[in-house]
Formats: sequence, structure tokens, C-alpha cells
Amino acid sequence: MQTSPIEVQKALKNIDYPVNKKQLIAHAKKHNASSKVIEVLEDLPEKEYTNAAAVSKEFQGK
Repeated sequence: MQTSPIEVQKALKNIDYPVNKKQLIAHAKKHNASSKVIEVLEDLPEKEYTNAAAVSKEFQGK
């Protein structure tokens, strides 16, 4: 499962923070994100994300 942080951020473009994991996934699906991006988001911890940097920080370990 390889995808770039840029792909993840593109899928989350224009999302209104703060959001939880479920909202991240729903937004990405609504904007036709790739299955790889969806998998990465599904692997994120269940918590509230206050900005794109917080999502990227969690994603860096993938």
C-alpha cells in the first residue's frame, strides 16, 4: 500500500477542520479518492484532526 501525502491531501482538499476519521473517509470518497488513499485514511487512529498537518503527521508512519 503506497500512496503519497500529496495524494491524501488532494483527496481532502476543501475539507472543513476539525473532523474525525469517519468524516475524512467520507470526504475522500465523495471526491473520488483512490482506493489506496481510502485505505490509508482507514488506518488512521480514531481521533479528531484539527488541520491537514495533523492528518499528514499520522500518515507519515504508513
